[in-house]
Amino acid sequence: MFRPKVPTMPQPTGLTTPPAVVETTAVTPHAPAPASTAVTPARNRSVVQLTPGTVLALVGGGTAVVLVVGAVLVSMLLAVALTAASVAVCALTVRSVIARR
Repeated sequence: MFRPKVPTMPQPTGLTTPPAVVETTAVTPHAPAPASTAVTPARNRSVVQLTPGTVLALVGGGTAVVLVVGAVLVSMLLAVALTAASVAVCALTVRSVIARR
């Protein structure tokens, strides 16, 4: 009574099309690529060169990002606190109105 009935996949009836025939193709090699020119070896240097100016810019940028993210988070916390306070004031007002009746 409570057993679900699972539909069965109907078997195909009538004429079916035969599978398509796949023909192989021959691979013809193309002309080889021209020889590459001699590459001069790179000197052993670090990829990123940090000068005092770039370090100062990175520190300033990081400080700015931290301050902006902090300001956004504090404003969100303030919004939640104000909403909670207003809901509490509304709840007290409704409670006092109901108690007077």
